[in-house]
Amino acid sequence: MSVPAGVAVPAAAPTVPLARLLWRQTLSEIRIRRRIPAFSAVNLALPVVFYAFFGLPVAQRTFADGRSVGAHVLASFGAYAVGSVMVYAFGIGVANERAMRIDLLLRATPLPPAVHLLAKIITALVYACVSLALLIGFGVLVGGVRQPPGVWLSVALRLLAGALPFIGLGFLIGYRYGPNAAPAVANLIYLPLSFASGLFMPLDQLPSFVRAIAPWLPTYHYAQLAWNALGAPTEPLATSLTWLAGYAALFLALAFRAYRREEDRKFG
Repeated sequence: MSVPAGVAVPAAAPTVPLARLLWRQTLSEIRIRRRIPAFSAVNLALPVVFYAFFGLPVAQRTFADGRSVGAHVLASFGAYAVGSVMVYAFGIGVANERAMRIDLLLRATPLPPAVHLLAKIITALVYACVSLALLIGFGVLVGGVRQPPGVWLSVALRLLAGALPFIGLGFLIGYRYGPNAAPAVANLIYLPLSFASGLFMPLDQLPSFVRAIAPWLPTYHYAQLAWNALGAPTEPLATSLTWLAGYAALFLALAFRAYRREEDRKFG
């Protein structure tokens, strides 16, 4: 339809480039997490504390094939650290935001949902990198664990790249449970998975029924990525990635279903 002569046409509202929007939203997410001391304490300090108890006493020992026991335990708690950031950052964080009706507020803003989601993922990866840096630094400086820098870099990159199943698990917990139940559910799921996968102690020291179910757990195959980078006799890399991809698809599908149910309840 043509515009009548003399009628002013309003100028289009300026749009913010998506990259700039993502950058600002990510900074906001980082500030939110930084202002929650419990989040920082659990996700940054706890893996270091666990390594101090379980790793330092064996830091200078070696396996029969000459591999460092201290480095192996450090990689195990590295897997625990990255996974816990993903589970707790998304699980508890999303549950708290739902309780505070932040999702309703975001609906009234022009922020694309994909940018909000991606900012959360980037924030979790940033905290995971910090957690790994603190843990590896503690192991090297206090425990005297020595590995070439390239090995530690390989461990870190593998753990960051394989964290997608735990992102999905975190979202599933966050959209399925409220803020009071989410922390308990996250602990009840993630801590047993970690223990049963040999992250806290070798599998051969666990009960036989735990050893039988360990190869079916996502944390077991996740830890294999880190152990493999240290030269441990683990399953083939392709096998670990296939299992993790399957769990990622499962958890993300369940999380999306919980998200859609939440959307239908509030906005349907």
